[in-house]
Amino acid sequence: MSIKSILAIPFAKIATKKVYKWANKPHETQEKVFKHLISAAKNTAFGKDHNFDTIQNYDDFKKQIKVQDYEGLRKYVDRIVDGESDVLWKGKPLYFAKTSGTTSGAKYIPITKESMPTHIKAARNALLFYIVAKNNASFVDGKMIFLQGSPILSDKNGVKLGRLSGIVAHYVPKYLQKNRLPSWETNCIEDWDTKVNAVVEETIHEDMTVISGIPSWVQMYFEKLIEKTGKKVAELFPNFNFFIYGGVNFEPYKNKFEALIGKKIDYIELYPASEGFIAYQDSQTEKGMLLQLDSGIFYEFIPASEFFDENPTRISLKDVKIGVNYVIILNTTAGLWGYNIGDTVEFTATKPYRIKVTGRIKHFISAFGEHVIGKEVEKALNDAIKGTDINISEFSVAPQVNPESGLPYHEWFIEFENEPEDINDFAQKVDASMRAQNIYYFDLIEGKILRTLVIRKVKKGGFHEYMKSIGKFGGQNKIPQLSDNRKIADVLTNFLIEE
Repeated sequence: MSIKSILAIPFAKIATKKVYKWANKPHETQEKVFKHLISAAKNTAFGKDHNFDTIQNYDDFKKQIKVQDYEGLRKYVDRIVDGESDVLWKGKPLYFAKTSGTTSGAKYIPITKESMPTHIKAARNALLFYIVAKNNASFVDGKMIFLQGSPILSDKNGVKLGRLSGIVAHYVPKYLQKNRLPSWETNCIEDWDTKVNAVVEETIHEDMTVISGIPSWVQMYFEKLIEKTGKKVAELFPNFNFFIYGGVNFEPYKNKFEALIGKKIDYIELYPASEGFIAYQDSQTEKGMLLQLDSGIFYEFIPASEFFDENPTRISLKDVKIGVNYVIILNTTAGLWGYNIGDTVEFTATKPYRIKVTGRIKHFISAFGEHVIGKEVEKALNDAIKGTDINISEFSVAPQVNPESGLPYHEWFIEFENEPEDINDFAQKVDASMRAQNIYYFDLIEGKILRTLVIRKVKKGGFHEYMKSIGKFGGQNKIPQLSDNRKIADVLTNFLIEE
């Protein structure tokens, strides 16, 4: 072991103890963040427009600030993009994280001097918790790869502009720089196929110990490694023992990953967003991710079942309950106020507060009032593959409202690595799990409004071809796994296995 790995263990123990100091005083911590946000932003354009100088408590805050998405704040963001200072937060932001919106076109999410360090600190702490759990930091002596977007940044009226993962690439600590792969030149490659091939060439003979990225894109990297060498990932990288991911539920990919790797490994789940680093996995034994309460974010929650009501319940952390599906709302040191990022979460614990991401509030199926959400779809697949050697590469679900014949149904587009021997039996298991989880779905099947779900087998590589066809191949782009319309499904029909 190197000096670096030896020193990492006591450092990790000190750092994680500090985290639990605020985690064990959650309401006090959030109140402190709340007061700081209001005080720091009261002289901004937004603060003046919303009477921040009169806000004394959370009830006052709710009266002044409505829940809104990017469009709701757009007039303020546009002023910042045009070069104005002191609009949503004091001064100008350090960066704009550019993201693609379905209704807003390109979105420019501000990242400020106050908010940027929280992204870096949270990612670091996730690794430190793993070191403490294992009492081992030997991985820091090996090579680490973070599959991410290009670090090349452009300029927008004096503010640097890029993808969040590209911005974060500029903040890799010096003590990890020598261990980091791929090279800067490879990271800057825009074409994803070309980039992954270059990553394979740079890493194939290295001692890789940490690999991180969105599962579907890391899976592509693993497949190319195996295609080139004929060896499983564990044979190539015997010291690779854990994978870091975020952005999607990993369970449906787990069988496929472990088949590609060739052994069981540990996993660290992160919940980063351009709007803020929200949570990370702090334990290898407890469910959920530790909610970041001291990272300049004041959280609000709305029960997902009420979100589209005229006056939904809107609460702070102290009133949340375990097992309820909430829309998460952010107020941040980047100047986002009452901001709905579109995610739904569920609390798995309150001592300390841990959450899991359950889906997207806009990603649901309720064509007939069934209210199917992402968590249910993912569990149904997991139930069906449990105890089998079935591997799923990717999937997406949509309603078929106007079939050529028979009753409407839910259409599941699935790309299998290892197919079920009997696809109809597999579909029945998925359907049974859906009925057990969702009473509305059960009633619609029993009432003969819907018929049993139908599975369409997508050819191998079909989802990648789909992403290419819509210009969203690679990087941080994710395939929506649930849609209430046919926009995705109708294109996916072009990538099916011919029966």
